[in-house]
Amino acid sequence: QVQLVESGGGSVQAGGSLRLSCAASGRTFNPFAMDWYRLAPGKDRDLVARIMWITGNTNYTKSVGGRFTISRDRAKKTVYLQMDSPKPADSANYSCRAASGVRDYWGQGTQVTVSS
Repeated sequence: QVQLVESGGGSVQAGGSLRLSCAASGRTFNPFAMDWYRLAPGKDRDLVARIMWITGNTNYTKSVGGRFTISRDRAKKTVYLQMDSPKPADSANYSCRAASGVRDYWGQGTQVTVSS
């Protein structure tokens, strides 16, 4: 069984920075990709960023490109989301997902609130 635990959320002012972490546990942890999603009230859940677990290749949704950076530490089984120059529109509950091709695992989420 795989468990994902996010941390690092909180309140930040626009233009500041915040780093989210998602730590995985479980002997069968072997994703092909790790994703960060966000869910804001009244909106659909959006894929924010993806990193391929082996190659490290990354993709971002257009609205965060150049401001957010996804990275991973394979030895620590942890994926990060560095949020630089966040905007109030980035306020949401952020959760990570491990995509294995067989089944997906989700964390419980961490709240990010960006004030202007």
